[in-house]
Amino acid sequence: MPGQTSILRLRFLRESSRQNPPTVSTPGSAGLDLRADLDTPDLIIAPGERAAVPTGIAIEIAAPGVAGFVYSRSGLGAKHGLTVAQGVGVIDPDYRGEIVVWLLNTSKEPKTITRHERIAQLVLAPVVTPVITPVDELGETDRGCGGFGHTGKV
Repeated sequence: MPGQTSILRLRFLRESSRQNPPTVSTPGSAGLDLRADLDTPDLIIAPGERAAVPTGIAIEIAAPGVAGFVYSRSGLGAKHGLTVAQGVGVIDPDYRGEIVVWLLNTSKEPKTITRHERIAQLVLAPVVTPVITPVDELGETDRGCGGFGHTGKV
């Protein structure tokens, strides 16, 4: 579209990642599928272990107030037990290094990641940078200090 502003600039760090770039699977997909850019044909992750999986790309988020979030692929996590190790990875807008996805094998069996396999998804979302104001008291609400489980079960 003419005059469209770039939101995401992508730098390929290796030729192999250029041949298998991040893509959206369907027109309605919220995230870009990130792929394993391994130096070997595959990587085995033992049960309960974590592994750093390179993607071969770096990004520049050009939209103000936007950050990148790396989420598990639902099928890989639910069916195979491979999830993003820290839950969600955050890519700050000023980060320019390679995106490396740490995967955790939550299953009881070794799992194999193959070169160029889709391993996670990158979602861009708005972020709000807080302005912190120290106070002696906070505003009142109906909930107040009630914490986890205080409202009972549904």
